[in-house]
This record gives sequence, C-alpha cells and structure tokens, in this order.
Amino acid sequence: MKSSALYLRSVIFGINDSLVSTVGFLAGISVAGIPRSTIILVGVVYALVESFSMAMGDFVSEESAEEYARKSSINNHSSVVSAVLMFISCVLASLIPLIPYIIFASDAAFVLSIGLSVIALFIVGVWSARVSRLPMMWRGVRMASLGGFAIIVGIAIGTFMPDL
Repeated sequence: MKSSALYLRSVIFGINDSLVSTVGFLAGISVAGIPRSTIILVGVVYALVESFSMAMGDFVSEESAEEYARKSSINNHSSVVSAVLMFISCVLASLIPLIPYIIFASDAAFVLSIGLSVIALFIVGVWSARVSRLPMMWRGVRMASLGGFAIIVGIAIGTFMPDL
C-alpha cells in the first residue's frame, strides 16, 4: 500500500508541477515577444531538464526519507520506480502546454496552451480526488485555480520584462 501511495504522489506531483511550471513559463516568454521558434526550443529544453530534475529530486528525497525512517541503507527499488514515474509524468504533462506552440502561431498557441493546461489540471485534480475518495469537484477547481495563478505570474513577468 505504501508503494502505491508513493507512486500516486509521484505521478500527480509530476503532472501538476510540469503543467503549472511549463505553461507559466511558456506564457511568460510568449507575452514577452520571444519568437515562436525560440519558444519551442526553450520549451523543449525546459521540459526535459525539469523532468529529469524532478525525477532526480523524487529519487533522492524518497530514498533519504526511507533511510532516515529505517536508520539504515535501503533497497531503493520503489524509489527508482517512483523517479521513473515522475519523469514520465513530467514529460507527458509538459507536452500539453508545449504542443500548441509547435502546431499553431503564437497567439493561438498562447490561448490553447493555457486553456488545455487549465483543463488538464482540473481533470488531474478530479482524478486524484476520485482515487483518494475526496470531493472531486472542489479538488479539480482547486488544482486548476492554483495552476491559473502560476500562469498569471508568468504572464505578469513576461509583460513587465519584455524581450530586451
């Protein structure tokens, strides 16, 4: 049961973090006037580096917590599985805000990226609540709202610090 909760945490955390940070980042650089080709390049680099960083952080923190609890070295199989799930969920989730910039011109991509990301955050919030048997609508709205705040931060920064 403990491994299942760990894996669920890694997947939800990976999806949420990747969606929120990637869409906020892309929205911020988009409103700053960065060319579409650069948005795509830095978006791909950002998504992959972030995914690896999140997976590495998941592995090290889980392994450290387990070693602390047991006061000894551990078999890190569950930490490895958790890190792999974190990486995969981060990469896949980052595609949601990134693909519109690959397919569409910047204005349409901007709107689609934000819209799809907020919808995805709502769905992940509902799904995680359902798995945990918690109020689904509230969790969906909460996750979408928190992600929306990060988008607003990215847009504000991009607006007030345009491409120099």
